[in-house]
Amino acid sequence: MGTTLGTDWALDWMTRAVKVVSDHRIELIELDRAIGDGDHGENLDRGFTAVAAKLAGARPADAGEVLKTVATTLMSTVGGAAGPLYGTAFLRGAKAADGELDAAGVAAVLEAGLQGIKARGKAEPGEKTMVDAWTPAAAAAREAAEAGRSAVEALRAAADAAVAGSEATIPMTATKGRASYLGERSAGHRDPGAESSALLLVAAAEAAEAAA
Repeated sequence: MGTTLGTDWALDWMTRAVKVVSDHRIELIELDRAIGDGDHGENLDRGFTAVAAKLAGARPADAGEVLKTVATTLMSTVGGAAGPLYGTAFLRGAKAADGELDAAGVAAVLEAGLQGIKARGKAEPGEKTMVDAWTPAAAAAREAAEAGRSAVEALRAAADAAVAGSEATIPMTATKGRASYLGERSAGHRDPGAESSALLLVAAAEAAEAAA
């Protein structure tokens, strides 16, 4: 099965997540300004900066503990819809993360995160939300696991699927969240939550590849 993913991977993922959110802060603000409140990039940057501070010097026992710390930190520091949505995703993912993660473990974490987002946001695929990035990501990870791939390969498949899922939100008309107020005018814009989800899952895959 190859490399399993544990605490070091989760910590490296968060280090990369902090950087990618900071690097794309303006882009996320502009995406959100087109169809939302315009605060997505700012809120996420604040949240992940707080995550970095919380994890600095911490000695978490396993990946699940890292994800739980991320969840509680994002819930308490990120405004708007993103805080509860990402917080719930990471919290459900933390509960599903049982020790070192193989490909099936990666799939379980992503599936749990997706279910958390759907439960909290009451959103389904095709409504132009972050669900449109997470749904194909979780499915790709599960498919990789069932094909006997490694945890690293499962995460890379998930990340690639999330990127494609984010891209697929561009022509959609939003029917959920703030963007739904725009109706047809929301079409032609990438969903900011789907894009930030893709960025975070790519960071997870890059951390896994670095650990392999």
